[in-house]
Amino acid sequence: MDSPPKPNFLSTNVCFFFVLFSTNLLTLFLSSTLYSSCSLPLPTSSSIHTAAASNATDATSVPDLSLSAQATSQSDEFLSFVSGHPLPLGFNTNFGSDTIYSPVGGACSLFSDELRRYMSYKVNGSCPDDEMLAQKLLLKGCEPLPRRRCRPAAPPQYAEPYPLPTSLWTIPPDSSVVWTAYTCKNYTCLINRKRKQKGFDDCKDCFHLEGREKSRWTSKKSDDGGLDFAIDEVLATRKPGTIRIGLDIGGGVATFAVRMMERNITIVTTSMNLNGPFNNFIASRGVVPLYISISQRLPFFDNTLDIVHSMHVLSNWIPTRMLHFLMFDIYRVLRPGGLFWLDHLFCTGEQLKEVYVPLIESTGFNKLKWVVGRKLDRAPELREMYLSALLEKPLNNSW
Repeated sequence: MDSPPKPNFLSTNVCFFFVLFSTNLLTLFLSSTLYSSCSLPLPTSSSIHTAAASNATDATSVPDLSLSAQATSQSDEFLSFVSGHPLPLGFNTNFGSDTIYSPVGGACSLFSDELRRYMSYKVNGSCPDDEMLAQKLLLKGCEPLPRRRCRPAAPPQYAEPYPLPTSLWTIPPDSSVVWTAYTCKNYTCLINRKRKQKGFDDCKDCFHLEGREKSRWTSKKSDDGGLDFAIDEVLATRKPGTIRIGLDIGGGVATFAVRMMERNITIVTTSMNLNGPFNNFIASRGVVPLYISISQRLPFFDNTLDIVHSMHVLSNWIPTRMLHFLMFDIYRVLRPGGLFWLDHLFCTGEQLKEVYVPLIESTGFNKLKWVVGRKLDRAPELREMYLSALLEKPLNNSW
């Protein structure tokens, strides 16, 4: 009788090895995927070079904010903020997830030292006196900043604001501001700095409410072709009462918002604190400040605002591609038939013709008013120009 066949140990071992290898490979793949979804994006050295080169070359070249073990160099508090937070009730159909992540600006990872300083503090205690550090991070694109679990300093002898309407045209008490971040230490200094202070400061005479601020946008008409449009002239292009809410980008001390409030129109004013407490001053006047830079996506839903205004800010100091994105963001938040009042954009004559006119026209606005004039406050050889325009978002879909 034939003996039973001997088991094939070689084929069995090969099969077992294949199963073991496949399982390990699958485990490695899953762990890598899970790690990549939860780690903090930080730049490699090559990504920083790519970011610098992108400004001068290909528009598609952007910094590679890839995953890096550098995340461990950040403070525990920062890592606690950006880590995923499981939802207490589990999977949420609105989120499409069972986890929520706190947002931090992508560019924050490019400034890890400043970010580490900003997020180093005593939890439940007092925040560091670091307003200028925070603002520099914002201006460089680290926006939004991470939240912090600390209490910022308040003025030691805080005074209540004046009631409306007195507050609209009254300088608030000095005790309403923490002055440590600014060259001036009181409002009297800010009011007089155009006369007494040498050098440049943003909106140097804005705090002098009895000066040029008192007459802004109040002239009856600009029919003579002037660059200074009047508020009532602009509002007359719409049916009465249909301009109700809007935004002023880079609105200084919010005099535009105050003028509109006097006409029962609500305007939110964006402003930074460039060597002055602009946001405190705006709030003290009784209108709403919004502390965001021009880099930030406008925090409004599509097709909602009646009017967007900006004076001097949207000009040739902004990188052209960034300005193009911003123009489309303004278009996005305006309702159909809404107005974009571009107030004194400045650039050279060549730039106006070759860059800014095509850029504005590409956005899709209708032109209601368009005035170009010479900018004469600096050397004539610079050949600088102003453009003031009143633009309308089309009533019908533009795609």
